[in-house]
Amino acid sequence: MRRVVLHLAHWADRLTAWACAASLAALVAAVLAIVILRFGFDMGFIKLQNLAGYAFAVLLILSVPYCLARGGHVRVDVLSERLPPSYLRRADLVALLAFLIPVFGLMVWAFLPDLRFSWSIREGAVETGGLGGVYLVKTMVAVSGVLMILQGLAAVLHPDSGARP
Repeated sequence: MRRVVLHLAHWADRLTAWACAASLAALVAAVLAIVILRFGFDMGFIKLQNLAGYAFAVLLILSVPYCLARGGHVRVDVLSERLPPSYLRRADLVALLAFLIPVFGLMVWAFLPDLRFSWSIREGAVETGGLGGVYLVKTMVAVSGVLMILQGLAAVLHPDSGARP
């Protein structure tokens, strides 16, 4: 079971990295096009602005599990440099099991009714003439929560997850 979770977390992390890179590329291209169209040709497109916002939202939402998988999360602990690695590993385990997994599980569970409604009406942009597909972006919130739980489980199960750079 441990090997399956670690393997699944590895592949989910690779897909998350790809999705973050694609979102970043779409964001850069959309913002560049917006700036060129607005200042070079004195015109703009609402759909292009929505695309930039959607790409930024997906990038931001998926960056959280991407960061956790690499141990890049912020630790606010003044004493951590003076404490032994075994204590830090136990503190991380407690934090992952007592806080991260339940909080993100609750987040996904509480968000599902809103997500179901968003899918049922195929929610689109608020602006007239805007880009549809807000329900797809909202889906990334639930996906990110599941990815956080998966990466949290992988951190608990991985023998080297307590190592610090």
